[in-house]
Amino acid sequence: MGLRIAFFGQAAFGRDVLVQLAEAGHGIAGVYVPPDRGRPDPLAVEAEERSLPLFRHQRFRRRGAAVPEILAEYLGLGADLNVLAFVTAILPREIVEAPAHQSICFHPSLLPRFRGGAALAWQIIQGERETGVCVFRPDAGVDTGPILIQRGGIRIEDHHSAGTLYFEHLYPLGVEAMVEAVAAIDAGTARFEAQDESKATFQGLVGDTEARIDWSSDAVELDRLIRGCDPQPGAFAMLHGDRVRLYGARLASRGSSHEPGTIIGVEDGRLLIAARGGQISIAKVKIGSTPKAPAAEAGLAAGQQLES
Repeated sequence: MGLRIAFFGQAAFGRDVLVQLAEAGHGIAGVYVPPDRGRPDPLAVEAEERSLPLFRHQRFRRRGAAVPEILAEYLGLGADLNVLAFVTAILPREIVEAPAHQSICFHPSLLPRFRGGAALAWQIIQGERETGVCVFRPDAGVDTGPILIQRGGIRIEDHHSAGTLYFEHLYPLGVEAMVEAVAAIDAGTARFEAQDESKATFQGLVGDTEARIDWSSDAVELDRLIRGCDPQPGAFAMLHGDRVRLYGARLASRGSSHEPGTIIGVEDGRLLIAARGGQISIAKVKIGSTPKAPAAEAGLAAGQQLES
């Protein structure tokens, strides 16, 4: 049969979901992608190459309601279903609930745990051991709507950063889940289940306030913080007034007699930093506004003290 889809998304994830839906025979009525910030967005490029109607809006709401001209534009598409594949903008209710099948949205956690826009980061920071993806129907809450598909069984390993966990596991699993969800809706077999509010957790965004390293924390906590903030925003400590952002963390099991935050030196190309109860091994560093660089080439020296 095939559905007529209004597609909202961005980046490579959005592109890959779009491609698979189009190849499955669904009609793409229009594609909404945020305006570019630097490099061209892969989803926007794909839409243009396929000659699909492409719309670039930063915001869809004004004073809590849909922007009238955007709403009129959207309603003119006549969509059966909205597909939200990696959407950061808040869509108004007038759009979310407009199609006959309303909307479905991707989320990179096992809802109702880790609701919010930084689910990947918080799962690592808080020491979660297993994760997965959900496809749910958005409602007025933040990631609170009924779930159509949930796929788990992804172990969060001690080497995972937010970036590697996403690209190695949740990205491909999420594409599959989104395509499966649309197929179920098209076939009339979709069954939505309410989330169990007794198990719900919500975490906010992760910015520099959350990403600042406190050397009074133990090595295990700091390792998780650095991995959870990698690649964005990058956990950091201070050195001579500059932010030193750390990436590619690994926890070294051996302890250290150095004061936490002390740079011990470089071993096998990785920077060793003393922490409470252990050492942290770092692959890459970004100092101030300089580009990210291999830790051994960042110009940091043994004995320097990183501050909270």
